[in-house]
Amino acid sequence: MPDVELKPCFLTPRRVRPEYPLFVYLPGMDGTGQLLRSQTAGLEIGFDVRCLAIPRQDLTSWEVLTNNVLDLIHAELEKSSQRAVYLCGESFGGCLAMKVAIKSPHLFKRLILINSASAFKLRPWLDGLSQLVQLVPECLYDAGALGLLPFLASLQRISRNIRQELLKTMRYVPPETVLWRLSLLREFDVSDEQLRSLTQATLLIAGGSDRLLPSVSEATRLANIISNSQKVILPNSGHACLLEQDVNLYEILQVNNFLEIKSPKISHLKIPQQKI
Repeated sequence: MPDVELKPCFLTPRRVRPEYPLFVYLPGMDGTGQLLRSQTAGLEIGFDVRCLAIPRQDLTSWEVLTNNVLDLIHAELEKSSQRAVYLCGESFGGCLAMKVAIKSPHLFKRLILINSASAFKLRPWLDGLSQLVQLVPECLYDAGALGLLPFLASLQRISRNIRQELLKTMRYVPPETVLWRLSLLREFDVSDEQLRSLTQATLLIAGGSDRLLPSVSEATRLANIISNSQKVILPNSGHACLLEQDVNLYEILQVNNFLEIKSPKISHLKIPQQKI
């Protein structure tokens, strides 16, 4: 796992494709960007992929994170400006993606939100629980990460090595950073008016079996506000749905006519999904 300590940066796959649309992925609470690796090969069929990596010790505000992401995207576009940008945020990254898209709405051709943690406030008990986390001794955090695993992912749908990678990534983030990012989720707020300003096509993906957040309810709420949006429910998927063996993000985009480009068909994977 790369040691990102100074400031947020983009992780770049070995296969750089500047002639393709830029696909920017904003990760969940871990902030590493490493957990997208199971989807990268599929996405590279039609995109030039970048994953945001946030330093382990980063305790900056939403505003600073937003500006950092925009700076990184502009730096990429300076190398090849004549291409579309797809912005994808998962969980914590979904909140950040909203902030980024609202601040620079004309920069993005497509917006993808996956189990957005903007659903955090829909479960008041999570708010209280997150504040109690600061009382947990640091020595118990490893055990806490293990206990959280069944809520974070549908473990039966994830291979053993990916489960181990998920647990390793969760333990990579120090307790003070976990507390800070939880505080950001507690204070996260974008108005309905700001969301209505998003006019680009938006895909809202939610795990129907998410045990951590009410992702289906949140996707429904956002779909009722963002005018040019569509909702896709993965009925058997948990919160960390992109880690599941039967979920292929590129195919989800393709099946739901969310690709602006003509791309090779993927037919070898069946995706358990239901569009409503």
